[in-house]
Amino acid sequence: MQKATFAAGCFWGVEAAFQKLKGVKDTKVGYTGGHTKNPTYKEVCTDKTGHAEAVRIDYDQKKITYQELLDVFWNIHNPTLLNRQGPDVGSQYRSAIFYYDKQQKKLAEESRDKEQRKYDKKIVTEINPIDEFYLAEEYHQRYFEKNKTHFCKI
Repeated sequence: MQKATFAAGCFWGVEAAFQKLKGVKDTKVGYTGGHTKNPTYKEVCTDKTGHAEAVRIDYDQKKITYQELLDVFWNIHNPTLLNRQGPDVGSQYRSAIFYYDKQQKKLAEESRDKEQRKYDKKIVTEINPIDEFYLAEEYHQRYFEKNKTHFCKI
């Protein structure tokens, strides 16, 4: 089993986009990329922790590749928007790829460069090594499965 972690706005919609893919075994929403240890949702929403709302994906690389996950990532959000997606504003909603090894970094950078050709504006997506990933509170996990009447732009 391999891992991938992406931030592309509100983690509810990002998680929902990846959950349905063949080869994705599990998803968890959480916080990463910041400086506060064990942040809560309330703390992350202050825009002072440095963390992004992110989704950690466990996937079977025999059924889906990292490149295919990157393709989904680029297609579910606007990577030219700095610290926002749709109505959500703040650094916690930034576009970011958190890589686990040199190969993921290489593929992420190559895919960003390829995607850039599709946009007039500069892609602002961060590509950083994964640090600590803090699980979000339980009520955020698989949010749309639990709350069928809510929806997200993604």
